[in-house]
Amino acid sequence: MWKITSLSFLLLVNLLLQRASAETESSVAPMDKAEKEALYSVIRDLVGVRWNGSDLYPDPCGWTQIQGVSCDLFDGLWYVTSLNVGPILDNSLECSSDAKFNPKLFHLRHLKSLSVSDCFSSRRQPLTIPSSDWERLAPTLESLELRSNRGLAGQIPANLGQLGNLNSLVLADNALTGELPVALAGLVRLKRLMLSLNKFSGRVPAPLFAGMAQLLILDLSSNYLTGPLPASLANLSSLLKLDLSNNQFQGSLPPELRKLTHLSLLDLRNNSLSGELPRLESLQDLLLAYNPWGGNLLEFEWANLQNLSTLYLSHMGLRGAIPDAITSLKRLRYLALDGNQLSGGVSAKFSHLPYLTALYLNGNNLSGQLEFPGGFYERMGKRFASWNNPNLCYSTALAIASGINAPCGVPRCERDQQHSTEESKSSQLTENGSPEEHSALWRGIIILVVLL
Repeated sequence: MWKITSLSFLLLVNLLLQRASAETESSVAPMDKAEKEALYSVIRDLVGVRWNGSDLYPDPCGWTQIQGVSCDLFDGLWYVTSLNVGPILDNSLECSSDAKFNPKLFHLRHLKSLSVSDCFSSRRQPLTIPSSDWERLAPTLESLELRSNRGLAGQIPANLGQLGNLNSLVLADNALTGELPVALAGLVRLKRLMLSLNKFSGRVPAPLFAGMAQLLILDLSSNYLTGPLPASLANLSSLLKLDLSNNQFQGSLPPELRKLTHLSLLDLRNNSLSGELPRLESLQDLLLAYNPWGGNLLEFEWANLQNLSTLYLSHMGLRGAIPDAITSLKRLRYLALDGNQLSGGVSAKFSHLPYLTALYLNGNNLSGQLEFPGGFYERMGKRFASWNNPNLCYSTALAIASGINAPCGVPRCERDQQHSTEESKSSQLTENGSPEEHSALWRGIIILVVLL
């Protein structure tokens, strides 16, 4: 027993000594001198020449760590692995009015993540992304994010395509221009590619997505991209979210999109697209509004999209009746069919959808009587819209006839109005008496006077 206890004690002491040794090594390990000077230079050119890192942060990877800078040990020395400049926290590094990229950025040879946001906006002359030396970061860089830099202009440098270990490339909300470089096809490990809110133009190169089988998120929204959607999108076999909204894409959807069997979001709003919808049973959010689609909604098998939560089909030139199959989409939360040419009635089954919180049917040619129960109008409030349907009315027999719970902009059905008028007259007669009753009363008064 004593031997076992002694052995356990010795093992515990050994573990504690090893941990203490590791902590001591981490606390006293120096930072590579060239690495430190490169870090100071890069930050100084971004946040301003008055920033004196050597005085404020003599040990930037140790006891005087810089907010937004992360380090790791390599061969007993500290090296920078992450640099984040932007107004994220109160004490975050923020760019100056004359911010710029320092070439020593590419001397940070263990850098895994680089993020610069809300920078370069107040420069008199726009800045461009450095066009060379990115290959020096290729062995380590995994994430590159340049976001919300309104003064960052020019084209995407082709040699970004040499960052073969990159899994996230975010160049969103800048002022970047030109066509998307085919060289980005070399980023075969990408899981996220976000180029939205820029000024990119031209067609999307067909080879761009040839090898991006690991891509999960593709966002090219709010640019000036044109032409048909490339069939090579079907190569993105792992894709979860595809946002191509607010561009100038034209033509029909490529049937190859049906191969995107994991897709949960498809956002194609504000383009010039049309044609048949691919059968994508995994879809949760389908946004096609403001496309000249035309056609009849009945032509699509809505019953196959049982995972749909959002269905946004406004202003698409759609015709025909609202398919009854849409009322069977039990997970539906948001349905917008406004601004089309839909006709026919509105099924009361919409009130049975348990998660529905918004239903927009205004601006169509719908007709007949709304037969939703009063609780439906109360639950939906202003999120139910059915005005500008000239032949549509609502029933007060089912709805609570008040200014709050009645559907806005929809008249009561005529028979309800007639019934209401008759009830009003009946009520008035009850209160004041019928003409015959009034006549009998006066006759009685006259007789009484005569007798007296």
